[in-house]
Amino acid sequence: MDLDDLTPKAPKGDTLGQDLSKHSVAELEALIDALREEIARVEEALGAKQSSKNAAEAAFKR
Repeated sequence: MDLDDLTPKAPKGDTLGQDLSKHSVAELEALIDALREEIARVEEALGAKQSSKNAAEAAFKR
């Protein structure tokens, strides 16, 4: 096994906190669109987990 197999790889694509000064207007607009889609996906997952949590709390309430 090679040591390179054990080192974490940098995430592909854009990362939070990156230097935005080198991006074009079109790239920044595309980044905004991608982030909005990701926010929607996270909010959907959060809603599902919240529903499960509420159902569990209701089942164990006295």
